[in-house]
Amino acid sequence: MNIPTTYTTALLLSIFTMICWGSWANTAKAAGKWRFELFYFDFSIGVLLCAIVACFSFGYLGSEITFVDNVTIVRYSQIGLSGLAGVVFNLGNILLVGAIAVAGISVAFPVGIGLALILGVVWSYFLRPQGHPALLFSGAAVVALAIIATSIAYREMLYMKDKEIRLQAAATNPKGVRPRKLPKWKGIVLGLAGGVLIGSFYPLVEMARIDFIEMNAYAIGFMFAVGVFASSFFFVPVLMNLPIQGDPLPFKTYLNGSLKQHLLGIFGGVIWFAGALASFVTAGAPEDAQVGPGVAYAVGQGATLMSTLWGLLYWKEFARAPPRSKSLIWAALLLYAIGLGLVASAPMLAKK
Repeated sequence: MNIPTTYTTALLLSIFTMICWGSWANTAKAAGKWRFELFYFDFSIGVLLCAIVACFSFGYLGSEITFVDNVTIVRYSQIGLSGLAGVVFNLGNILLVGAIAVAGISVAFPVGIGLALILGVVWSYFLRPQGHPALLFSGAAVVALAIIATSIAYREMLYMKDKEIRLQAAATNPKGVRPRKLPKWKGIVLGLAGGVLIGSFYPLVEMARIDFIEMNAYAIGFMFAVGVFASSFFFVPVLMNLPIQGDPLPFKTYLNGSLKQHLLGIFGGVIWFAGALASFVTAGAPEDAQVGPGVAYAVGQGATLMSTLWGLLYWKEFARAPPRSKSLIWAALLLYAIGLGLVASAPMLAKK
C-alpha cells in the first residue's frame, strides 16, 4: 500500500487534492443543458471506477498488507462508517451540483464548500487535535465572512437581473402581466445544505480509521466509493421525480444522453475521487509526515479558490453583474484565500 513518508510528499498530495476538487465541477458546466440529476448518475459511476482501479493497483503496492487484507481484519463498524461517509457526502454533493445548476460554480463553491471547510476543520480538530487552534478557528471565521460576502454578491446580481426582466416585460407585454421573479435564495440554500453534509463526511472517515485496528486509506476509499455509487440509485431518482429545477424526468431520459455527456459525468467522478483518495492517504501518513486530517482537508478545500476562478474567469458567471456585486465576489475570494492561509499555516506554528 503506497502512502507518503515525508511532509513534502503529504503536502504535494494535498495540493493534488485541491486541483482535482477545484476542477471536477467544470465537467458539470461543460455538459450544458444536460440535467444535473442525469449527470450525477455518471458521476457516481466514475467514482466507483476510479476506486476500483486505484485500490487494486496502488492499494497493493509498497506493503505486505493490501487494502483487501485490511478490509477483512477491521471491524464491521469501521466498514459501515466509511460507507456511511460516502452516502452522506453523496447527498451533499448532489445538492452542491444542484446549486451549481441554479447559481453557478462561483456561488455554489464558496457557499457550500466554504461551510464544509468550517465544519470539517472544527470537527476533525476535536477528533484528532493537530495545528494551532487559534489559527485554525480564525481561518474558519474568515471563511464564514467569505460565505456572507458571496451570498450578498449573488443576491444583488439577481436583483439587477429581475429589474432588467421587468423593464423588458413592461416594454413588450401590453397586458402588464408581471414576469416571474428569479429565486434569490434557492442556490444559496442548496449550497449551504450541501456544505453541511459534505463537511460532515470527513469526521466519519476519521471515526472509521480510528479503532483497535486502523483502517487504511485505500480500504476507506473503496467502501466510501461503494457508498457513493449505491446511494445514487436512491437519491438521484428521488430528485428526478421531485426536481429542484424544471419538470420531473423519466429514467429513459438518461438513456438518451450523448456519449460526450455521459463521459463528462464519468470523468467528473474520476477527477473528484482521485483527489479524495489523495486526501485520505495524506491523512493516514506516518506521524512525522502528517499534515493532520483537518489541515489536509482544509488545504484540499483550496479547490474553492480554483473553482471560483473558473466560474468568474472562464465561465463568466458574474460578467453582467453590477459593479458592487463584482467587487463583493472578488472580496469574498480574497477572504477565502486569507482564511485558507491561516488554516494551512496552523501546523507549522504548532510544531515550533
